[in-house]
Amino acid sequence: ATDVYILKGGREETYEPSFTFHGFRYVELSGFPGKPKADAVTGIVLHSASPQSGSFECSSPMVNQLQHNIQWGQRGNYFEVPTDCPQRDERLGWMGDAQIFIRTGCFNEDVSAFMTKWVQDVVDAQSPAGGFSDVSPRIVDPSDGAPAWGDAGIIVPYTLYQCYGDKRIIEKHYGAMAKWIEYIRSANPNMLWRNRGNNNFGDWLNIGADTPRDVLGTSYFAYDTLLMSRMAHALGKTGDENSYAELYERIKAAYNKEFVAEDGRIRGNTQTCYVLALRFGLLPEAKRALAAQYLVEDIKKRDWHLSTGFVGVGYLTPTLTQTGNLDTAYKLLNQDTFPSWGYCIKQGATTIWERWDGYTAEKGFQDPGMNSFNHYSLGSVGEWLYTDVGGIDLDPANPGYKHILIHPKKGGGLTHAKAAYLSHYGKIASSWKEDATGTEYDVTIPVNTSATVFIPAASVGSVEEGGASADKADGVRFLRMEAGCAVYEVGSGNYKFHTF
Repeated sequence: ATDVYILKGGREETYEPSFTFHGFRYVELSGFPGKPKADAVTGIVLHSASPQSGSFECSSPMVNQLQHNIQWGQRGNYFEVPTDCPQRDERLGWMGDAQIFIRTGCFNEDVSAFMTKWVQDVVDAQSPAGGFSDVSPRIVDPSDGAPAWGDAGIIVPYTLYQCYGDKRIIEKHYGAMAKWIEYIRSANPNMLWRNRGNNNFGDWLNIGADTPRDVLGTSYFAYDTLLMSRMAHALGKTGDENSYAELYERIKAAYNKEFVAEDGRIRGNTQTCYVLALRFGLLPEAKRALAAQYLVEDIKKRDWHLSTGFVGVGYLTPTLTQTGNLDTAYKLLNQDTFPSWGYCIKQGATTIWERWDGYTAEKGFQDPGMNSFNHYSLGSVGEWLYTDVGGIDLDPANPGYKHILIHPKKGGGLTHAKAAYLSHYGKIASSWKEDATGTEYDVTIPVNTSATVFIPAASVGSVEEGGASADKADGVRFLRMEAGCAVYEVGSGNYKFHTF
């Protein structure tokens, strides 16, 4: 028998069955004439040619490692199609993974060509009945799509349009997207997505918090129609815009009647229930604050840990931030005990794990048949690192970063953070750094664009730009005070704000 060697962390190790596959990169070598040295193997990184477009870093080494893991998970999986993992017998274009990660993916890399090509695969895989698939191209799993999986056929084209400002993708596939909406609507005349749920994975790989399938599915059905209304508006299809908006309101009404109690409790009472309802605008205004309260209470009772799986995780920190619970979002980001991003990193993770409990000190490795240490879905928190910690976001009314929103949000014990994104107009940058006199905010806006800049401040008089009062600085126009921020409109250029 040929000896098999494992080259581990630059040192030679003979393979043993009990060897711990944990926190290292490994290469298995067989048939080698002799005992290999560490330099016997050269690693070559393979991925589709999507150039890096974004960067993020901050004062926390753990959070910087998280960003590293997100980027490398994307590089390992964005390979011809957005696969779920590069190392086991799947390597397939799973739709649920793709839709929850798409905004993060657009920040890290210019995926305009890569994902435009894949959307064609999604449409090619659509069934005659109108069902998108769980996997595109449609192989291995022949069924029509589950809630949050098939919906990638709506969410991914919409996000690409928003990020790159090119209407052609929603023009080309508008008919296919409309067929998907009808596929769900025709089977669910009461507006609750209970039929044609197919594999109905739910909030896949959650931690002890299984969201009811009909609650989750109906949430996504509503979200699909909301996005279709927006896309119809962009394409000048006024009749369709109104029809989809009316359908959205009907689904909302059915959702609230069936799932939402008078005190704002949502059936299932999971973090994902509340996150989806808040993020997708499904609750009446009077119940939004209650839902946000229940969300935070659930996180607190878990000793400030999340419970969301693939479906809820991408919207968790943005929704907490949007509802005035930034401190809770930062607690989740900084958490390093199980389950959390930080816990995975403490175990040696260099990419994003498929499951929060892929490895735990108490139980060891979970389910060898389905336990990948290089998935990207749980890395969808990367969107929030760019939009809220760094502060770079797009304006939905002006897609493609024609108009930019700069809104950094300090917290979590961080002393500085910076984000940069190479848009099709040029480089956008936002950074902040605390010093002895206050906080400095550096902003770069590319040519032929404008931005609304939110600077956290007690008053307009406590903000300077370029060493002078910001409301009198060249190219800076004060708009208003809003939610603890001085808000300005700026054109292209470099700006240095300072608060004291």
